[in-house]
Amino acid sequence: MTVSKTAEKSAEKAADATKSRKDAPEGQSQGLAEALQLGELSEQLGYVLKRAQLKVFENFLRCMASLQLTPAQFSVLLLVEKNPGRNQTEIASTLGILRPNFVALLDNLESRDLCARIRSTNDRRSHILVLTDKGKAVLTRAKKLVATKHESRLNELLGQANREALLEMLSKIANEF
Repeated sequence: MTVSKTAEKSAEKAADATKSRKDAPEGQSQGLAEALQLGELSEQLGYVLKRAQLKVFENFLRCMASLQLTPAQFSVLLLVEKNPGRNQTEIASTLGILRPNFVALLDNLESRDLCARIRSTNDRRSHILVLTDKGKAVLTRAKKLVATKHESRLNELLGQANREALLEMLSKIANEF
């Protein structure tokens, strides 16, 4: 059969490549290893978006290392700053964070004295979120780091026109898909 002969040849090539990597002096085998072929996966928008997101988050975490802020924590602080008096359910929903995960995230931010939950006067079952003075100071520093290190690196890579086009396309997916 044609298929089995092709499969045999592929297997032989793979075995030869593995053998040559095994025969290489120690420490060189990684340098000789070829990257995996992604095939159609490299054309799958979801896969490429996820890979890009991982790289962006890695860079964000490096930039925020001194402040120990994750992208989710930074997003919460920004939304609380821009939406004073809003409750935690609204903030979590806007960010697409599940309630149990959001409670844990808030517990962390509160333990670091970056934000506080205050019982709502309108609905005693609800808590509004406010930034503490320390939270305002950390957010100010974080915004500066994001602008000068993180976003500037993305801007260098993409250029202004591509950045704007990408934001528009991603917003379309987020809002209409």
